[in-house]
Amino acid sequence: MKSLTSAILVLALSLPCFSQTREQGPWWPSEWGADDQAGASNRITAEIILKAVQLVKTGKMYELGQIYERGMPLFGERTYAMIIPGAPTGGPFGENNMLMYFDEFLCAEIGQVGTQFDGLAHIGTRMEMADGSIQDVFYNGVTADEMATPYGVTKLGIEHVRPFITRGVLIDIAGYKGVEHLDHSYEVTVADIRGALAKQGMAESSIQEGDALLFNYGWSKLWKDPDTYNTNPPGIGMEASEWIISMKPSMIGSDQWTTEVVPGPDPKLVFPVHQELITKNGIFNLENMVFEEVLADEVYEFLFIFTPTRFKGGTGSPGRPLAIR
Repeated sequence: MKSLTSAILVLALSLPCFSQTREQGPWWPSEWGADDQAGASNRITAEIILKAVQLVKTGKMYELGQIYERGMPLFGERTYAMIIPGAPTGGPFGENNMLMYFDEFLCAEIGQVGTQFDGLAHIGTRMEMADGSIQDVFYNGVTADEMATPYGVTKLGIEHVRPFITRGVLIDIAGYKGVEHLDHSYEVTVADIRGALAKQGMAESSIQEGDALLFNYGWSKLWKDPDTYNTNPPGIGMEASEWIISMKPSMIGSDQWTTEVVPGPDPKLVFPVHQELITKNGIFNLENMVFEEVLADEVYEFLFIFTPTRFKGGTGSPGRPLAIR
């Protein structure tokens, strides 16, 4: 009987799950309701902002983003090119010293180059629904069929994300490991995270709902070497993602181009942390950050400000993240 029960269990686990519908799925509706499009930015409340502002003691500001420029590391075949049309673009006009002006023309996957913020329409999962159809499903059960158009998504666009004005917590993994930068494909463990926090004099219990959890791997030191920078960066894996979810942050970020380890320990899985955090839990991810200045002052807790640009229908955003102590 025991062997028969085991066989039935194995068979059941091997069968496809037909429970998910548009209304009810394995990770939706979200904790903020079936119609939510803001994800974990909902955690940025007035109370969170007021507490974060109290962290400012000196007014010193730190840039946490890279400069957008031709030649910066890009994922795959993404494009970034800026030109000044005309010389000048317009003018001269008028009798007030013959006014003239310059404009710029930018051609880029603007939300997915440089320091980039992954929105809720960026990452989804292809799965079988209760009616047998195969659907591409995103945060809160929204399907590609519902939102995808050639001119921007009609749901989960970046315009729905709230600004991030919150407490930033920098977790210096490279510093904890005593290296300039972590090795290629090094998976950051929960033990590493706890060890880094302890070294910084921070208790794990001090992490608060709505925090921005930022991870330093030392990888930004390779920014001027795109071939090395783009190759198999270190990062968090699925174990660390479970810890992150339990902390209930508004967002995470790092100084490499995906935040998660590449490749992961299971070569059959591609960017599973993105799916776990963004698609299933609405936790945003800010990539290609830089922490050298704030680390030089040993500042690990600060007012963090990042406001995604409200491109209607966008899947991501550039931006200028700041730390203020």
